[in-house]
Amino acid sequence: MATMALAGREMTEMQSRTSNRRTVSVAERNRELFEQQRARRRGPTPEMFYAKHIDNSRIVKADDPDRRREMRSFTIAMTLFFLLTMVYVWQHFSAIEVGYRVEAQKTQVEQLREANRQLELSEAQLSDPGRIDHIAKQLGLDAPLPGQVVRPDAAGGTTAVMAQAQVPVLTGN
Repeated sequence: MATMALAGREMTEMQSRTSNRRTVSVAERNRELFEQQRARRRGPTPEMFYAKHIDNSRIVKADDPDRRREMRSFTIAMTLFFLLTMVYVWQHFSAIEVGYRVEAQKTQVEQLREANRQLELSEAQLSDPGRIDHIAKQLGLDAPLPGQVVRPDAAGGTTAVMAQAQVPVLTGN
């Protein structure tokens, strides 16, 4: 802590000195700073720094069963959370898709109803007896003459029969 305070004070002093002379080289500033620090050190021995080269390649990490159990539990919990989220998303998008399909089918039903209504109107117009009679007269068709109507009988033969109307007989029981 004391060295940090000293270093901070030295830095402010250096800044004030370097503001006066900007042409000081980096090497000179470092040498000056080193001399100031050396003068303020306590004790008769200078600080010594040794470089230690540590080879950790042969160190084997010990297996921690508690950590493994925690990681397995965490993985299972996250997997379940992910699966539940995916199921929710799938249901949500399926519901949206079904809604679109229902609306498309409603539209199709309405179109088919309208087409059916148009076909019923067309059938009613085409099956009008007055219209059929008018078209038959334009084509030169007339009422059938006696002997022109042929009725198939039950035996399979066809014989010419005179057209006649039968009046239904009402019987009172």
